[in-house]
Amino acid sequence: MPGLLARVSRQNSQTHIRHVTPVRIKGAPGLVGTVYDQVERDFGLLAPPVSLHSPSPEALAACWMILRETLIATGAVGRGAREAVAAAVSLGNRCPYCVDVHGATMHGLAASRDAEAIINDRMAAIADPDLHRVAGWARTSGQRDLARSTPVPAPAAEVPELVGVAVTFQYINRMVNIFLESSPLPPKVPAGARPRIWRVVGKVMSGVVSRHREPGDSLDLLPEAPLPVDLGWAAGNANIATAYARAAAAVDAAGRRSVPDSVRELVVAELGRWDGQPPGISRGWAADAVAGLPVADRAAGRLALLAALASYQVDDSVIEEFRRDGRDDRTLIELAAWSSLTAARQVGAWARIDRAGSTGTADDIAPL
Repeated sequence: MPGLLARVSRQNSQTHIRHVTPVRIKGAPGLVGTVYDQVERDFGLLAPPVSLHSPSPEALAACWMILRETLIATGAVGRGAREAVAAAVSLGNRCPYCVDVHGATMHGLAASRDAEAIINDRMAAIADPDLHRVAGWARTSGQRDLARSTPVPAPAAEVPELVGVAVTFQYINRMVNIFLESSPLPPKVPAGARPRIWRVVGKVMSGVVSRHREPGDSLDLLPEAPLPVDLGWAAGNANIATAYARAAAAVDAAGRRSVPDSVRELVVAELGRWDGQPPGISRGWAADAVAGLPVADRAAGRLALLAALASYQVDDSVIEEFRRDGRDDRTLIELAAWSSLTAARQVGAWARIDRAGSTGTADDIAPL
């Protein structure tokens, strides 16, 4: 079955990607090819949320490393609980694609009624006490005041996995909202048939996701780097800490390469004031925020702020405006990746960890 899933995904996995042209699967060179092989081996299929990063090989490796080492690698927390965190965070970020995928996986790992409760944002209806606890925490972990007042519901050994999955999906949701369609299913599939399809997919995937995946197998993809203070929540798990340290360094380097200094300064400043709530139903707030930037940087600033704070508001017009000066796919991916991970790291720094020692404070922003 894993081989069948991989073959099917190879035919369709890149058709949902918007705004950039991903590196083709067949004959993918160098680091891209290595990551593609690992994704198919360990995830069971070539996941579009990962492969969309391929115009920037370093961003691709960074995304895969944090996803693999927090969600996929065998750990102290069961895969069902980690999938519940992924789905709950995705609900908060208005990412229907990720809710569909990780809700479906829940169907293969938990009672159907609990999976349905999570998918439909009814956390109070989850019967399993462990899933109820972690999903409820994850659902509000992106809101600053609630995150600061609600401890991560886990002993110290489990904190890096739970916070790691939450931060990973704070990142992935933003990238998916920008670069993928709203669902992996074709639009012609009737709405009434979709829940049944996802239940079947979940049962098929259950055998794949339940298999042992050796922690740390992705770490050689990127060079060594120190763990930034705002990622201190990861320090209790060597593999997750290494993955995040290396991924953060790679994405920070991408930001310095592809994001104007003025834009990075603006995003960091806005995130310092952000409380996790949506900034508004229109994009007027973004236009106001970039008004003080040099004219040449305003399109990049607008896209960067939307990626960080309201990725669901990015549409074709925002991308087209950014592209007018001839910016290529790599630059687009790297700007979105830097903005998205900077916001995700801010959310992680809000986590209240009562039983795992000190961690970064809510004011610790990713370095420029």
